[in-house]
Amino acid sequence: MSSILTNNGASVALQTLKAINSELSTVQTEIATGKKVSRPGDNAAVWAISKTMEADVAGFKTISDNLSLGQSTVAVARQGAETITDLLTDMKGKIVAAQEDNVDRTKIQADIEALTTQINDITNAAQFNGENLLKSQDSAAGSGSINIMASLDRSSTGVSTRTMNVKKHDLSTNTSTVAASGGTYTADAATATLNGTQTATIDASGLTAEAGAVFSISVFGTDANDSGFVQADFRSTAASAETQAEMAAGDMSYVAHEGDTMADVVNALGKKWQAFAHTNNHDSDALTLDFSGSSIAMSSSVTTGSDTIKVAINRLDADAGSSIGGGLEDLADLDVSTASGADEALGRIEGLLQIAVEASASFGSDQGRIETQSNFVSKLTDTLKSGIGALTDANMEESSAKLQALQVQQQLAVQALSIANQSPQTLLALFR
Repeated sequence: MSSILTNNGASVALQTLKAINSELSTVQTEIATGKKVSRPGDNAAVWAISKTMEADVAGFKTISDNLSLGQSTVAVARQGAETITDLLTDMKGKIVAAQEDNVDRTKIQADIEALTTQINDITNAAQFNGENLLKSQDSAAGSGSINIMASLDRSSTGVSTRTMNVKKHDLSTNTSTVAASGGTYTADAATATLNGTQTATIDASGLTAEAGAVFSISVFGTDANDSGFVQADFRSTAASAETQAEMAAGDMSYVAHEGDTMADVVNALGKKWQAFAHTNNHDSDALTLDFSGSSIAMSSSVTTGSDTIKVAINRLDADAGSSIGGGLEDLADLDVSTASGADEALGRIEGLLQIAVEASASFGSDQGRIETQSNFVSKLTDTLKSGIGALTDANMEESSAKLQALQVQQQLAVQALSIANQSPQTLLALFR
């Protein structure tokens, strides 16, 4: 049936043309923006995911900048520590030369003092953007290290940051002070005695390395007739237990830095002991101490039930008001102007050199960790960008082909609508 009021063909053609025009508009938008999902209306779920990932990419870019800043800071500290290591190596050579009697020890001492001044200058200058990792004498919590933002961790509960901790290593020569009275003092906080068993272990893991707390190592040997060892050489105290005054006046004490562990304290005491043993000409058969972690392994081949050697770690709490010194503070006491002073300096320089070597190695390890993390963040950022592109970017080859097809369909739909609109004209022929 034909009707002049209802044109079904035109309606169908019109709806087809509208659909084609709508799809054509979508394809043109994809080509113009390069995205198949550019607004929530395109695909709400995909759009929300892409925006979250874009926020993470922006966060990782900031983290990458922080890692670069941290890497530069650590690199400056490592270079400073390596230079100080070289200077200490030169200093050791001069101290070795001072062992001879036919040298001018006064001139050698002047060279050592000049090297010490240079070490101080390097320590003060080794800073980046105001952060100096070669100086750490503040007891405030967290002052013994720096935190570098390393990553963003996203979970079902939200986003959290993860940091990398880099410990400071003080290589200055500032002198520490130990309070001779006041505060809470504990003699024999951890101790062991060599006797006929000839082996023992001092476990210091139960002690706390609080910033500003003082730790010392003391030895008290008992051999009345000097048959196994020379009793006087194995006594750093007047009695079996070290007093606080003896700790303050002695050479084998260490004021803990912020961030130190008991392993750090034991390691520092080991270097103090090394100098003491050298000065007193200790024979390894009489006493050997192995400082490892938070314990000290003791051994002797001469102690007996009556000829004993007691070694103790003593502790003075931070409430005594002692001050923290530099890691190389013993440099200020080196004096090779006499034969005895040169010998004592030789015992100390090895420990000081090891402090600088350990600092250089630690900074080198930290720098390597930061570089690895920086590379990972860079690759992760690229992966996230690729993921966002896979979700939202338009396939330009497909869009181009689709545009061509839709343009043809549009032209055909226009023709079909034109034909449908002309169909009522045929009714006029029935009235002629």
